[in-house]
Amino acid sequence: MAMWDRIKDQAKGLQQQAQGARGPAGQRQPGTAGSGASGGSKEKLVGLLKSQLGSLKTELKSGAYRDASMAMCALVAAADGSVDPAERHHVENLILQNDVLQNFPPEQLRQRFNKHVDQLMFNFQQGRADAMQEIAKAAKKPVEAKAVVQTGFVIAGADGYIAPAEAQVLREACTALGVSPQEFGL
Repeated sequence: MAMWDRIKDQAKGLQQQAQGARGPAGQRQPGTAGSGASGGSKEKLVGLLKSQLGSLKTELKSGAYRDASMAMCALVAAADGSVDPAERHHVENLILQNDVLQNFPPEQLRQRFNKHVDQLMFNFQQGRADAMQEIAKAAKKPVEAKAVVQTGFVIAGADGYIAPAEAQVLREACTALGVSPQEFGL
């Protein structure tokens, strides 16, 4: 558990850095880097989470982690209510290039991700409920639960920006997994 405490401390440090770059009333100070969900602090946090996730590669080989991660990736991709073919392809590539997810056969990952995306596009509410149910299955193992959120964070932040709708999906997944959203700066 000490590793998760380090992640939490590092995330808090990044948040404090971001807050230090703001003046009164949350105004960004001239000459400072980053701002909120779109700035350098979230980018650093995503990089940190990706690195920490990679260090758990040997522990993250269960079907529950695989399935929950694919449901999470689909929810992040569909957070704005739609997934166009280019976005689907982009997220698929991110999944297949993810070091930890290389523990699983690529076709299994594609199949599970696309199943959830298809369900979300056919009936968003039902697809969302099914994906959250799949995510919640990883709650039994705290390391896997946190890793699922980290995986979602890495996918959401791949473009250097975590949209408000993506942050909301991550918060909801934290709730389903019994993980504190504050651990991830949400």
